[in-house]
Amino acid sequence: MAAHRKPRQRTASGNTARTAATIALAGAATATGFDGTGHAEPQLSPGQVKAKVDKLYQDAEVATEKYNGAKEKAEAAGQRLKDLQDQAARTNERLNSAREELGSVAAAQYRAGGLDPAVQLALSDDPDRYLENAEFVERAGNRQKAAVGRVRKQLREIEQLRGAAHIELASMKSRQAELKRHKKSITGKLGSARQLMSRLNAQERSRLGEAPGTERASRSSTVPRDLLTAPGSATAQAPNARAAAAVSYAYQKLGSPYVWGATGPNAFDCSGLVQAAYRAAGVSLPRTTYSQIDAGRRVSRSELLPGDLVFFYAGISHVGIYVGNGRMIHAPNPSAPVRVAPLDEMPYAGATRVV
Repeated sequence: MAAHRKPRQRTASGNTARTAATIALAGAATATGFDGTGHAEPQLSPGQVKAKVDKLYQDAEVATEKYNGAKEKAEAAGQRLKDLQDQAARTNERLNSAREELGSVAAAQYRAGGLDPAVQLALSDDPDRYLENAEFVERAGNRQKAAVGRVRKQLREIEQLRGAAHIELASMKSRQAELKRHKKSITGKLGSARQLMSRLNAQERSRLGEAPGTERASRSSTVPRDLLTAPGSATAQAPNARAAAAVSYAYQKLGSPYVWGATGPNAFDCSGLVQAAYRAAGVSLPRTTYSQIDAGRRVSRSELLPGDLVFFYAGISHVGIYVGNGRMIHAPNPSAPVRVAPLDEMPYAGATRVV
């Protein structure tokens, strides 16, 4: 008779220990790549850093132009709301005058022996009840009827103004929320660009900041005098005096820092520089690149004259002022001040002559 043997049992703790050891070893192998060293983020070359930074700056500029557009619309909604509030205040003054006139009629009627129901309703604190019972107006005399009609008109106008103000307030709040979203996007992308640039030494950063054929000017450095005022050839070739004045303004701003959302007089973003230059020349331009490209007559690249606006990238997210000889003045990005640069520095998209 065969002996009955008790099956050998595996302990749960033993299995758990072996499983944990296996996972730990696998994790260590993954972390070290089986060669004893951890996986670090790949070291980027200066050229790769520049490519990434340029893309971040471009994305930030797209967000900046959207921010500028939202800000313009928010300010317009705010101005419309203020105008409506001013109009409502004037209407309230007219309503008070009409009620005072109606009060005089009521006093005269009371002295004459009674107060007409229409007057009672018009002077009540429940204008809706008055409007619902407008048939009483027909019982009033000529003077009283005219006074009641004026009160009714002012009440209706105030209700219309309140409705319009409500719409403008909602629009302004929506634009303000949009501003916050774009601001967050801009600051995030610019922060990422700064982190990438911090990996490079000072010499590499300086070298990457200069594009071929670019002329930088700064008020704090030694700059030839002719770079701080528009050369005669550029203004002489401009199609008219206003374009020449805009070019002259742009030259005077060489070396000014780039600040997103800025329109001068001491700092600019790309569309802000263009707007400020033409504002100085007596021409009002829209705030954003998307609107500026439609602010004048399109011209081909072969037709360019100093003062023309030149646009870049498929999304029309960057703009400069043409100054002749295949060059422009523009506000590039936070890493570079307002400067003269070749048109080929970025993907060319088109040009507009605004005057």
